[in-house]
Amino acid sequence: MMMNKEFFDILDEIVPNPKCTLIYNKDYELLIATVLSAQCTDERVNKVTPNLFQKYDIFALSKLKPEDIIDIIRPCGNMNRKSEYIIKIAKSLVENHAGKVPNNREFLESLPGVGRKTANVVLGNIYNVPTFAVDTHVERVSKRLGLASVQDDVLTVEKKLMQTFPKEKWVYLHHQLLLFGRHTCLSRNPLCDKCKMKKYCKFKASN
Repeated sequence: MMMNKEFFDILDEIVPNPKCTLIYNKDYELLIATVLSAQCTDERVNKVTPNLFQKYDIFALSKLKPEDIIDIIRPCGNMNRKSEYIIKIAKSLVENHAGKVPNNREFLESLPGVGRKTANVVLGNIYNVPTFAVDTHVERVSKRLGLASVQDDVLTVEKKLMQTFPKEKWVYLHHQLLLFGRHTCLSRNPLCDKCKMKKYCKFKASN
């Protein structure tokens, strides 16, 4: 099922010019920021990463111990595990790819704290690889708009989105659906009365 032009037009009106909201200057910064964003807001991550990356580059990080950065990343939550992830990721990037993030899904998903969603975010934003990252916002919006079924797992949602939308729009639409979910189609108390996507919404019809 391919969506009609009206669907895209409405989404463009609601979320014009979407882009990644994590702030980064280097490829590894986006990778680490995305790992930090698990169960944390991008806004909070963006307050933490400038201090982290100003103090340490990927080579310096690779020589640290997790406890060296715990206090810096503490606001992102789960700091013990995330600090271990970051140091191990840094070591692996330095040892295997001279500190660069490779265009290699298999390698990325082998890193601690990096799953398919994180790999999709990195590959899509750094290398323009056609990917459709599905986080909690994209999953919720997809199910409410009837793009996926309520019982679908994350991978099934991703596959359905890839089947529904043209490949060249995947990364762009990921950002649109994410921002739509973050600011309008909220998990609790969604702004249904103000939402222009009502025509496509299964959630509104069931309430």
